[in-house]
Amino acid sequence: MRLPGLIAIWLTLVISLCLQVMPLPDAWLMWRPNWLGLALAYWCVTAPQRVGVFHGFVCGLLLDLIEGTPLGQNALTLSLLTYLCLLLYQRLRAYSIWQQAVMLFVLLGLIQLVEQWLRTIFGPVSIHLAFLLPALIGGALWPWLFTMMQVLRRRLGIT
Repeated sequence: MRLPGLIAIWLTLVISLCLQVMPLPDAWLMWRPNWLGLALAYWCVTAPQRVGVFHGFVCGLLLDLIEGTPLGQNALTLSLLTYLCLLLYQRLRAYSIWQQAVMLFVLLGLIQLVEQWLRTIFGPVSIHLAFLLPALIGGALWPWLFTMMQVLRRRLGIT
């Protein structure tokens, strides 16, 4: 892989990390999609030989350090997401973009469920179904994000 391709992958991951930790009012936090998860899922589907569980782990550790969550919480969930995306990438490629969006909703919802479970282990947290909103919004954003990233990937010649 050429150097511009590696830089583009890491740049998109850094931008999605910035979007993930961007300060928002408390009322809007439950509406924020999992930007980092969406970017990792995209690269796992389109370039599975270039992006793997290591990328999910490193991005998760950076997210843990920035958010101040227990070290390894986001690393575990993002590693699990990248593993599942790598496991299913051939199936995801065969689906239409809307079927991919539904599948991403399921994967992101599963990750949100694991994250909610980890939060209840580390402290008292009220459990309600609103924790699935980021997964729903991520699934709705998937067609737009996938198309935008495809244009970027083709312009840079990333295979």
